[in-house]
Amino acid sequence: MKILVTGAKGFIGKNLVVELKNRGYNDIYEYDLDTTVSLDEYTRDCGFVFHLAGINRPENPDDYMKGNYGFTADLLNSLKKNNNRAPILVTSSIQAEKDNPYGISKKAAEDLLFEYGRLNSVDVMIYRLPNVFGKWSRPNYNTVVATYCHNIARDMDIRINDPDTELTLCYIDDVVQEFIKALEGNPTRLSGYCVVPVTYKVKLGKLASIIKEFRECRKNLSLPDMSDPFIRKLYSTYLSFLPEDCFTYGLKMNCDVRGSFTEFIRTPDRGQFSVNISKPGITKGNHWHHSKHEKFLVVSGEGIIRFRKVGSDKIIEYKVSGENLQVVEIPPGYTHSIVNTGDSDMVTVMWANECFDPENPDTYYMEV
Repeated sequence: MKILVTGAKGFIGKNLVVELKNRGYNDIYEYDLDTTVSLDEYTRDCGFVFHLAGINRPENPDDYMKGNYGFTADLLNSLKKNNNRAPILVTSSIQAEKDNPYGISKKAAEDLLFEYGRLNSVDVMIYRLPNVFGKWSRPNYNTVVATYCHNIARDMDIRINDPDTELTLCYIDDVVQEFIKALEGNPTRLSGYCVVPVTYKVKLGKLASIIKEFRECRKNLSLPDMSDPFIRKLYSTYLSFLPEDCFTYGLKMNCDVRGSFTEFIRTPDRGQFSVNISKPGITKGNHWHHSKHEKFLVVSGEGIIRFRKVGSDKIIEYKVSGENLQVVEIPPGYTHSIVNTGDSDMVTVMWANECFDPENPDTYYMEV
């Protein structure tokens, strides 16, 4: 089936086209402002229309009607000219309920589409979208989320007119998922319109606070709460706005003659991740914990991890190597050590169930 996408280079259009191709829909007519092919040619044989083109922030308010109502009329006239009754999915806006130039133009386009569908027995699916956020959105254009992510990632000021203003947001991947369901004949309908079933409400001040916390993650080695779907999606959006020369950041390496120990990630409920480098012949550890427990994974080099239960003389040994990845659990109540038995540095990824607290280290020296 041939699919026509108007506004194919816009925020939603780009995400949709890429995912359609990911799923094997490769016969796509991508129509945008710079397209040289006429609408008449594309509407001749397309089997489905994603009508995403529109005007959000024109310099001249009169362009709202021209870009939203006028172009919709052109599209429908072209379909009628070709006697094409392909289903049409249209992105409208919750602003269509409001008496402003943008909302008026969107409502006029909706009315035109509903009439077209009724008179021509065409399935018209109109989605009144709230604020959509996600990768490839434009700051100062698509949504306040894009503007905040862009500015905060660059330590630029943001403007919060009223921190108690509540926004309704939906994530671009959820939008695309719903649109593909509609393409495949299963849109989510509600009271004559179609809806993206997953949305989030957040106040403007809280939104800004969350995104500012994302910026601090590099400094305190923390991670956002990935169990919260909204936070997870918002963090992905924030990362997509990082300047291209800022994809990397340094870590504090605690170095001595034995090698180094470097904290990588600290979480409030999932513990701490670190990287340990040991020089050849070096033994580290020789301590035990009451409650703290760890996982060791040697990813390069080779060595031996030894255990001895406190109060026992029995020593347990495990050979470890980057050539044969295996996790070694470090239970509480066992003094333990790790020695590099190879000729090169041994690199160990370590996880502890709790972040190191110098006021309560739960670490007691005892040789294995």
